[in-house]
Amino acid sequence: MLFSSVEFMFVFLPATIAGYAVFARLFSVRSATVWLIAASLFFYAYWDAALLTLLLGSIVFNFVCGKRLFTERSRALLWAGLCFNVGLLAYFKYAGFFVENVESALGVEIANLDIVLPLAISFFTFQQIAYLADVYQGKAVEPDFFSYVLFVSFFPQLISGPIVHHSEMMPQFANNERRWMRRDLIVPALGFLVMGLYKKVVLADGVAPIADQVFDASITGVPSMTDAWIGTLAYTFQIYFDFSAYSDMAVGIALLFGIRLPLNFNSPYRAVNIIDFWRRWHMTLSRFIRDYIYIPLGGSRKGGAKRYANLLIAMLIGGLWHGAGWTFIVWGGLHGVYLIANHLFRRIYPVREKQAAWSAWTGRVLTLLAVMIAWVFFRSDDFSSASRMLQGMFGMVTGEPVLSGTRTIFWVGLLLVVVWFLPNSWQVFHRFNPVLVDRSAAASLTDYRAVPASAIGSKAILVPLGLAMAVVSILVIIDRGSDTQRFIYMIF
Repeated sequence: MLFSSVEFMFVFLPATIAGYAVFARLFSVRSATVWLIAASLFFYAYWDAALLTLLLGSIVFNFVCGKRLFTERSRALLWAGLCFNVGLLAYFKYAGFFVENVESALGVEIANLDIVLPLAISFFTFQQIAYLADVYQGKAVEPDFFSYVLFVSFFPQLISGPIVHHSEMMPQFANNERRWMRRDLIVPALGFLVMGLYKKVVLADGVAPIADQVFDASITGVPSMTDAWIGTLAYTFQIYFDFSAYSDMAVGIALLFGIRLPLNFNSPYRAVNIIDFWRRWHMTLSRFIRDYIYIPLGGSRKGGAKRYANLLIAMLIGGLWHGAGWTFIVWGGLHGVYLIANHLFRRIYPVREKQAAWSAWTGRVLTLLAVMIAWVFFRSDDFSSASRMLQGMFGMVTGEPVLSGTRTIFWVGLLLVVVWFLPNSWQVFHRFNPVLVDRSAAASLTDYRAVPASAIGSKAILVPLGLAMAVVSILVIIDRGSDTQRFIYMIF
């Protein structure tokens, strides 16, 4: 049941909101919380009811483990909890990858593993690892059971994030004054929902066939230079609008229940360098990698080579988190190398307080090009396909034309204009304070402060534009019927 599907938009979401309203108004916030938990578990079970046991088992184990850690700060207990969570990931997500590589290296057949990857396991496991680590360090407040279950299973963020932190979510879930959505949040809630829906079904799914056509061609041959660049740009925009769409819809749906999620996506292709990119792309994953991998490894405390080694290790783990494949590891490694190069460059040429426009745009273009090259590995099925794509992009081989017509060039060019020049969802609705922003994320928001609210928030503009986007999106959904594409980050 996708956010962009007919059954979600017209059945599940209205029914869940109505039930929540009835329980919150006629009974209690606790009963409404239980209803929301039941709806969230149903939402998860809709994908695969058999895997609901795994989710519930993970929740109960981590809650009990955390409860014991509050009373006894045992390192052995912490390690038991961490090993349980990492073990779940290792078995369900990486066991097949490990066995496959061992078989390839030794030339023998060990086992035929047919393991189904549980939906959202990477997300709910990371959330609970952070929770246990913070409980052990005395940084967490002990939650009640229902707040904890909802913290892990809350359906707007369960499937593809953001990777929420207990300190920002549990106080909201435990707030007994939260009876119903606040009136001042209805506008941003519907706005984020509509904009996210439009980004998914019109923009992301609209450009996906172009990317698929070129990358599919790279499996057997080298695409022409023009097609290779257009195909890579198409995927660059597909994953951008796909992830932006999910992030927007998650924020909008959560606001309908009076809950604010953390900001997770902030126009990353406007980044002027790769450090800035990771302050804008999957911001909650970046936060987790920084706080629970990079800093525990030593962070930048020892400086020099050790700092850069920690950075590379953290990004390799980030790549592996996305998928059990060497192409994902290379993607993470490339971003690690990019970040190291960026930090070294800053040591030689310190950042100026005010950057010239030409310098910012040069950085923006170079950053996008670096990100695109990394996306080639991320999207390709294997190294051979990635190699053919890069050969085509850099003219190493005279490739075969794949795409036809100028409409694809126009479509990709139009998306570049949208990405670089149009306001994003947060920019449009920021005066409503619709999301949670931590201090580290605030650094990437400075480019919005100069935009007056009246210029982008006028009802005369937003209402008809929102209605038009909603109508177009719904018509596209109805036209496609059951042929609705999954969000890309759902497979991670």
